[in-house]
Amino acid sequence: MNLKVLAVGSKPPDWVKSGVAVYANRLPSNLKFELLEIPPSKHNRDAQKFVKEEGDRILAKVDRRDWMVVLDERGKSYDSPGLAERLAFWQLQGSDIVFTVGGSDGLSAAVKERANETLSLSPLTLPHHLVKVVLAEALYRAWSINSNHPYHRG
Repeated sequence: MNLKVLAVGSKPPDWVKSGVAVYANRLPSNLKFELLEIPPSKHNRDAQKFVKEEGDRILAKVDRRDWMVVLDERGKSYDSPGLAERLAFWQLQGSDIVFTVGGSDGLSAAVKERANETLSLSPLTLPHHLVKVVLAEALYRAWSINSNHPYHRG
């Protein structure tokens, strides 16, 4: 099963790449973590139009069999054991999991409609680059809980 993050944004800074890599590389080979950047639209037009364009680019990367999770501060939130239960559920689905992170103006209606669920990492609005690192760590922690790995106790 793949854990794919589709994030609208420009090339992430080195600290994001390093932070994501720390946790992605710790996951087992049967739980591959992948980060794909979706180029943002130019902000010289109608905001609804470029959010739609970004949404179209996101949806072009999502297979019909993927389980799609939109990240939004208004989504369902979990503590670490709860996210571990959710990860176990996703693994039983047998589909790749696609997490979507919108651009500065959010996600299109089409992306939200396609989503199977909406997840909140925090009630705070987090910077998009930080979300990638937090998500990678949270998923690694969830896996470690499910695997009785000592990481989750630290």
